[in-house]
Amino acid sequence: MRFLVSLILLTGLSGATGVDDLARHVQQVESIRDVKDVTATFAQLAQFGRYNEMSSLFTDDGVLLWGNTSAKGPQAIEAWLKSDAGDMNGIQPGSLDTLVAATPLVNLGADGRTAKGRFNGWRFQGNGAGKTRIQGGIYENEYALVGGQWKISLLRYYPLYDGDYADGWRNFGRGDLGTAPPFHYTTDEAGIPIPPNVADAPAANVTLEELQHRIDLLNDEDEIRNLQNAYGYYVDRRMWADVGDLFGRNWGQMTIENVGSFEGPHGVQQALREWMGPEGLSQGVLNEHLIFDTTISIRSSVDEDLPRPAEKIADVRGIEIGLIGDADNNSSSWRFGFFHNTFAKQSGIWQILNITISPLMVANYSTGWGNGSALSNSNNNKTEPAFLLPYTARGKRTPEPRSIADRLDTISELQRRLNRSAAYDGTENVSNAYGFYIDFIDGKGCSNMAAIHAKDGNKESPFAGFYQTRQRVLEACTSYYGTTERTARSGISFHWRPQPVIHVSRDGRSSSLRARLLQPSTDKNSAGTIRGAIYHDQIVLEDGVWRLWSVTIDEHYWTSNTWKGGWSGVPARARNATNPPPRDLIAQYPPDLLLTEIGDPRETGFMGGTGRYVAWPEIQRMWFAYRNPVSGRVPDSYWPGCVPCQHRPAWNLTNNGWQEPPTGPTVVRAGFGAGNGSAVDEPVRVTVSVTAGPGEPVLGLVTLESQTKEVKAEYTLTAEDGGRTAFSLPRNLSSGLILLTARFSGSDRLKPGQDTIDFVVPGGPYR
Repeated sequence: MRFLVSLILLTGLSGATGVDDLARHVQQVESIRDVKDVTATFAQLAQFGRYNEMSSLFTDDGVLLWGNTSAKGPQAIEAWLKSDAGDMNGIQPGSLDTLVAATPLVNLGADGRTAKGRFNGWRFQGNGAGKTRIQGGIYENEYALVGGQWKISLLRYYPLYDGDYADGWRNFGRGDLGTAPPFHYTTDEAGIPIPPNVADAPAANVTLEELQHRIDLLNDEDEIRNLQNAYGYYVDRRMWADVGDLFGRNWGQMTIENVGSFEGPHGVQQALREWMGPEGLSQGVLNEHLIFDTTISIRSSVDEDLPRPAEKIADVRGIEIGLIGDADNNSSSWRFGFFHNTFAKQSGIWQILNITISPLMVANYSTGWGNGSALSNSNNNKTEPAFLLPYTARGKRTPEPRSIADRLDTISELQRRLNRSAAYDGTENVSNAYGFYIDFIDGKGCSNMAAIHAKDGNKESPFAGFYQTRQRVLEACTSYYGTTERTARSGISFHWRPQPVIHVSRDGRSSSLRARLLQPSTDKNSAGTIRGAIYHDQIVLEDGVWRLWSVTIDEHYWTSNTWKGGWSGVPARARNATNPPPRDLIAQYPPDLLLTEIGDPRETGFMGGTGRYVAWPEIQRMWFAYRNPVSGRVPDSYWPGCVPCQHRPAWNLTNNGWQEPPTGPTVVRAGFGAGNGSAVDEPVRVTVSVTAGPGEPVLGLVTLESQTKEVKAEYTLTAEDGGRTAFSLPRNLSSGLILLTARFSGSDRLKPGQDTIDFVVPGGPYR
C-alpha cells in the first residue's frame, strides 16, 4: 500500500470579479431562505397570539388580503389578526391557533430585492369553550428587501375550504370550486428560483473567507433540515433504533413536556416507547407527526458545555401536528405543538443533541379540540417558546477566527458547494410545483404538470405504471383527464408535498427527494378527509431549469374515508378480498413499465402492484431511498435511486449525463493499528476506514493531518482497497497530545467525511 506525505496548499484568489459574482449568488440563495424563514415565523407566531410580531414582518405599506377582507400597514394588520382570531388565539386558556404555511415555491425577482412565494395553508382554531374553525387554502405572497431585511409586502390568502370541527370542512362558499388561484410563475420559472443575471455583479467588499463561511452555513442548513425531516419519518414508523442513531454515539437528550426528560440514545428510545409505544407499527396504529414551518439558527459551539467537542450548534424550531390512532379499538387523537431542538456537528456530521417537544393541545378525535386539551384545560402553564428571528436565523454570517487546520477553498470549489444549496431550493420548488399543478388537474393541468418534467424523464401514474418522456407523461394524463380545462369542480383532492429529505449530487446538477403526500380533500357535498403516502423522486437541472426526472408515488399508507370516522374508523379489508381490478388507464394508454413488471418486492402490496393488496388499517411496508443520515444504517426496505431504473437502466441519471446523488453519510473511522512505536521497526500506524452504502464504491482521496501540520499524509483509495488504508506516523513528533484528523474528500457519488482521534506522544520524540 502506498504511503505519501505531501503539502496541502491554500489556493489563491482568481480575481475580484469572481468574488463579486460569487457574493451576489450567495446573497441570492440567502434571500430565498430568508423569504421562507419570514413566512415560517409568521406561522409560528400565530400559535401564541403574537400579533404585534406577526405584523412587524410586513413592510410599512404591506397589505394583508384574506379572502375578501384587507388591511394595510402593520398597525391595521395587527388589529385585523387580533379581531379575526378573537378568543381562538392561543392565549385564551384552552384555545388553539395553529396556522401552517407549507410547501414553499419561491421565486426571487430579477432585481434581487423582491420575491414571490406560493404556499399551501391550513389553520386549526378553537377557543376552549366549544367554538372551532378550520380553514384551508393557498397563499400567493410578495416580499421586499427593506433595510437589509426581507419582509412581507403582500400576504394574499385564497380560501378554498372551511368549516367547524363538528361538521368538518367543505368547499369555501359551499358551491363548486373554480380554476386554480393565479400562479405567480410559469412552468419554466417554477424550476428557476433565482433568475439569470442581466448585469455585472456590484462590488461586494467581502473576503473569500467571509463567503466561505456563509456558504458553509447554507450547506449546514440543508443537512440540518434533512436530519429534522428524516427524524420525523422514523418517528412515524416507530423506528426507534434509527431515531437513537440520530443522536450519535454517546450523547443526546429528549424532553417531552408532561412525560419527562431522558438522557442518551438508549434513554431517547425509552422516552419514545413510553410516549408512543413499542418499536414498529402493528395493524391499525397510526403515528404520523407532520412537520411544518421549520426555522434554523446556526451558532458557534465555543461557549457550549458539551459532553464531546462539536464544531457547530444549531437551534431548530417548528410546528408539529400529530395524527394518532389505533383502528383496532377505534381510538384516535390530534396533537398540536411545537418543537425546539438542538443539533451539533461532530466529525463533519450533524447529529441531534437534544429534542424538546411541547404539546399545546391533545384532543380526542371524536370530540375535537373545541373544549381544550386532554392534557389540561388551561394554557396557563404552557411553555413560552423562544423564537428564531427570521433575519438572523442562519446565524452569524461573519466568520470567527479560523483555526490553523481550516482550509480556504478556491472560488470554483465554493461555487460548486453553493450550487448544491441552490439545488436544494430548486428541487423543493419543482417538487411543490408538481403538487400545485395536479391539484387542479384537467387538460391545462396536464400540460403544466408534464412541462415541469425533463424531456426524457419518467413518471408513475398511480396504480398503473411508468411513462417515459415528457410527451408520454402528457399523453397519459390527457388520455385519462381529457384536454378541456374545467372551470368548476365539485371537489379537490390536494397533493401537498411537505417535509422533504433532499440529497444533492456533488456537482449540484441532480438530486433525490423523499416527501410526504399529504392529501386533504374537500367537496361541496361531504366533509373533507385526509390521506397520506410517500413520494420518491429525482430532479435534474436541464437547460438551466430544474425539472422532474423520475416521480414515484407509494400510496396510500393511511387514509380516512369520512370526516366522522377519521383515520381510525376505516374498516379492514377481508383477508381473502379480491384485489381491485386494473386501472382503466392501462388499457387506454399502456405504460412503458407496469408496476407488475417491477413486482416483488418493490411493488408487492401496493394497488396495481403484485401480491395481495395491503390497505390501511393494515400496515404496508415503507420504502426508503436513503440511509440513516448519522450512522449510515441501511433500512430494511431500501431502494436507492429512481424506482423504475433497476428495471430500465437506460433511464437512470448516470446514463443520461447526471450524477447519482449520495444516499447518506460517508462514515469515516480512524484508529490505531499494529505497532506502538516502542521499536524502530514498529512505527505507530493509523488505520482509516471509509464506509458508504451498498453498491457504492469508495473511491477518492484520504488525508491524515495534525493541527500542527507535523503529520500530513494522503492516499487515493481505489476499488481494490475496499475502503481501507493505513498511515505510519512520522518519527520525531513533539511530545504531548496531538489531534489527528482523517478526511475523505468525497467523490461523484459520496459525501466527504472525517474522524478525529487523540495520540499522546511520550516525554520525548518517539523513536
